[in-house]
Amino acid sequence: MELRVLRYFLEAARLGNVSRAADNLCVTQPTVSRQLKELEEELGEKLFERTNYAIRLTPAGELLRERAEDILSMADRTVQDFKSLKEDEVVGEIAIACAESRNVNFLSKCIGILRDDYPKIKYNLYSGDSERALEKLDKGIFDFAVVVDNVDLEKYNCLAVRSVDRWGVVMRRDDPLAKRDFIEPKDLLDKPLLASRQAMVADLPKWFGDDIAKLNVIVGLDLSYNGSVLAKEGTGYLLTFDGLVDTSRTSRLCFRPLMPELTTNMYIIWRRGQQFTRAGELFLDTLRHVLGE
Repeated sequence: MELRVLRYFLEAARLGNVSRAADNLCVTQPTVSRQLKELEEELGEKLFERTNYAIRLTPAGELLRERAEDILSMADRTVQDFKSLKEDEVVGEIAIACAESRNVNFLSKCIGILRDDYPKIKYNLYSGDSERALEKLDKGIFDFAVVVDNVDLEKYNCLAVRSVDRWGVVMRRDDPLAKRDFIEPKDLLDKPLLASRQAMVADLPKWFGDDIAKLNVIVGLDLSYNGSVLAKEGTGYLLTFDGLVDTSRTSRLCFRPLMPELTTNMYIIWRRGQQFTRAGELFLDTLRHVLGE
């Protein structure tokens, strides 16, 4: 299985059209078609469903797309890391999986400290569910991950972020619950809720207790911003950290903390035994300085 063929496969999957993929790749359509057919024969699985006008991935194709993205990402990063060894200046990219939190401002401080002396270091921040982030961290696709509670820290090296995130409910200002100073579990039992899938497994069960099974979570989320759009339209009540959504006086939304208070700790983690590039080492040293370690 060649990297070049995986790039053909991903471009065809992205566009849903072999001819357009061939144009983008600057090769002929028969070349791409032949390589995709040989890839299917090599794997022993049909990767595309074909019609007269388009192609779409089969379940096997979806699996390969996920694996191919990781393989190519790792291959590209490896080439870039080796190129950086030949540079007189410190160059390279640092990939960070990042939980949603206003407390990630420590990353801004680190980048600011390094920017003047090492302007060729670039940073890529990725948001998404923690399970996928940890999977990519374990594979070496990410250098670091900023995570909240309920991660097995014994598996990783970690630095603790001193600030904690406070949970609460974001809702419309004209909602009756907005008159409350805080929100208790009983207030939400009959309400349509918007919450991250991770939070419903990790953080919120300890606050709701036995009532967790009674909740009506109508929308599972990855990002709080999307939930705030729905909350603004009155779709439901968003369970999220303080500071992630605009709840200023000019906003139609407001934030009310949970009572009893529920907070979540944050850590930045990396693989045990990980070999960093020079850029990665500098970033880690700066992290330790900023976080007071």
